[in-house]
Amino acid sequence: MTAPDWLSEGAKHVWRPYCQMKTAPAPLAVVRTHGSRIVLEDGRELVDGIASWWTAVHGYNHPHIAAAVRQQLEAMPHVMFGGLAHQPAYRLAARLAAMLPGELDHVFFAESGSVSVEIAMKMALQFHINRGETGRTRFLSFRGGYHGDTLATMTVCDPEEGMHSLFSGVMPAQVIADLPLDEASEAALDALLAQRGGEIAAMLTEPLVQGAGGMLFHDPEVLRRLRRLADKHGVLLIFDEIFTGFGRTGELFAMQAAGIEPDIVTLSKALTGGTLPLSAAVASKKVFEAFWSDDAGAALMHGPTYMGNALACAAANASLDLFEAGTWTADVARVSAALKEGLEPCRQAPGVVDVRVLGAIGVVEFASPVAVGALCQAFAAKGAWIRPMGKVVYLTPAFTTPDADLEILLSAIRQVIGAGGVEGSGGV
Repeated sequence: MTAPDWLSEGAKHVWRPYCQMKTAPAPLAVVRTHGSRIVLEDGRELVDGIASWWTAVHGYNHPHIAAAVRQQLEAMPHVMFGGLAHQPAYRLAARLAAMLPGELDHVFFAESGSVSVEIAMKMALQFHINRGETGRTRFLSFRGGYHGDTLATMTVCDPEEGMHSLFSGVMPAQVIADLPLDEASEAALDALLAQRGGEIAAMLTEPLVQGAGGMLFHDPEVLRRLRRLADKHGVLLIFDEIFTGFGRTGELFAMQAAGIEPDIVTLSKALTGGTLPLSAAVASKKVFEAFWSDDAGAALMHGPTYMGNALACAAANASLDLFEAGTWTADVARVSAALKEGLEPCRQAPGVVDVRVLGAIGVVEFASPVAVGALCQAFAAKGAWIRPMGKVVYLTPAFTTPDADLEILLSAIRQVIGAGGVEGSGGV
C-alpha cells in the first residue's frame, strides 16, 4: 500500500527515536486506537503488546479518562504553576501522597520521566548542601539500570548500555556497582559505601525490575538491603518507579513488595493512563524539611514550564480513579497467568536462555541481541505490535487486554521466535 502523503512528506523532517534512520524500516502509519488495539492507515489492527512503552495500562481511549480531559479542556488546559494553583494538580498531589507508603508526601511535578529523575537527583544534592554536607556530589547506581536519556540521567545508567556509551566522559562519572543480590554482594556494596560514602548523595535504582536494561528481575530483599545500607552510610535512597509504578509488577508500587520506602520516588508513564505527559518526583518529609527555611537560598530552584499541567493532572486523577476501583489487581493476575502459560513453550526456541514473568511483564531472553526492526515487522504480520529491545522480546500489555488479544500476542511470539532468525543488532 502506498504511504499516505502526511507520512511521505513528514518523513523528510521527523527525527525518529532509537533507530538509525538510514537503514531502519519505515514506521507503521497509525490513524487511531481503541482498547488494546492500534489501527493502521491500511486498515489493519494490531494488538499492542507494550502499551505504548508501558503507559496505556487501562487500554486506549478509556472513556473515563477521555471525559475528564474533555471537561478540563473546556475549563482550563494549562496555567503556569509559579505563583498560581489549580484543583487538578493539588488534588492529584494529595492523592499520590495518600497512595504512597510512609512519609512520601511532597510532590514535585514535571512532564517526563527523565526530567523527574533529574529533579530527584537535584533534590538529593541540595538536601546535603542545605544540611552543610557539601562533599556529597556523586550518585551510586547499578549495573543493568536505566533512568533516562537526558545528560544527567545517562550518567546513572549502566555504563555498558549501548545507547549511552558514546557519551562516556561528557558528564561527571558516577559510582556504578552491582545490586546486592546476596550477602556477598551486600558486603561488597557496604565496603564501597564505607570507602566512598562521604562523596555520595544518593543511591538510585529501579525496584524489582530493571526495565530498559533488559527486564532484569530481583528479589524484594534487595530493596531492604539498599534501605539498610543507605541509612547506615547517610545517603538518600531514590526509587525510579517510572516503569514499575501503578500496578505493573502486581503491587500498586513495586516498593510495597519489600515493605520499605525510599527517600524520593519518581513516577510517570502509567500515571495518566497513557494519555498525556506527566511525571512526579515525590520526596519524604525528611527530604522536604531540609528545604523548609527562612533562607530563600535553601529553596529548590526548579520549575518546568508545563509543571502541573491541568490537562495532564485531570487525566492522572481519572487514572487514579480507575486504580482506586480495584479491578486492576484481578486484571494483572489474569494477564500474568496468561503470560506464564503462553510464554513457557518459548524456552525450547533457538537461542532462548530464559523465560520469566512478574505481574504483567513477560520476558523471553536470548543469548545475543535480537533484530529489532525485522522482528517488529514479523510480529506485525501476525497482528501484534511488539517492539523488542537488546536481548529480550517482552510483553507489557494493557491490564485490560482481553484474553483473545493476549493469545494473539503470545501466538505471534511463539511462531516468530520458534522459526529462528531473531539475532541482530539489538536496540530498544
